[in-house]
Amino acid sequence: MPEPDPFFARRRPGRPGLAVFLNAGDPPLERLPELAAMLDENEVDCLELAVPFPDSVTDGPVVRRSADRALAAGAGLEQTLAAVARIRPGLRRLRIALLADWSHTVRGTGPDDFAAAVRDAGCDGLLLHGVPPRLRTAHYEAAHRAGLPLVTTCYAVSGPEAVAEAARHATAYLYLVAHYGRSGTSAAPDPARLSRALATLRTACAVPVAVGFGVKTAEDIALLADLGADAAVVGSAGVARIEAALTQGRDPVEEFASFVRELRTAGGTVRLPDPDAKESPS
Repeated sequence: MPEPDPFFARRRPGRPGLAVFLNAGDPPLERLPELAAMLDENEVDCLELAVPFPDSVTDGPVVRRSADRALAAGAGLEQTLAAVARIRPGLRRLRIALLADWSHTVRGTGPDDFAAAVRDAGCDGLLLHGVPPRLRTAHYEAAHRAGLPLVTTCYAVSGPEAVAEAARHATAYLYLVAHYGRSGTSAAPDPARLSRALATLRTACAVPVAVGFGVKTAEDIALLADLGADAAVVGSAGVARIEAALTQGRDPVEEFASFVRELRTAGGTVRLPDPDAKESPS
């Protein structure tokens, strides 16, 4: 089987790459093959697939409710990796970056064993959330030994040392978080701040830079491209569409397909719901 393309390598000239975030198990894992095939057909470059974990301090109400639904349905690391292993051979364009929380999912597992399991399932990259500083080197080295590309993160307001560390260890892509706050509850990205951060990363980073937090519409994605981002990461707005479909008895995969097509619309106003306007679905 040939080596997969690097992340965002197939994006069209002049158009930024697109990554979408979902919790594994929301919609149910048995729908993942259909959902992944739909993303592949609609030229989505990356699925950030999270192993669900509770009470995330960086996620707003929409993503936390999604994780709770997935956990209640029994989605965990074993189930998520098994689902990836089933769908990965059939994908042509879509890359899968697994997002896992160190405390909930990884603690107690040796870093080499964890990295090998993620690689063997067919994940194209790994974003490990909340790694204690004293364990980061072991995490980086284990991923390198496994040949598992890493997604690293920094903020648009991070200091030079944090930016340098993220740029040095990113081998899949670097996730530039537009600003502090919880996902889905933040304001739109600050163009001037992002432009400065992207200019700095251009000189330090050898892999694509994807920007997330506050990215909800086709217009947001176009703005990021103008500022120099290689890709955009869309999370809460899409998860909100899945939640609305589940609540209202509509098909969540069809609803998410509609959402993705809106994100890929050139020009015009894309009208999306405010994902965290209410604490519970209406």
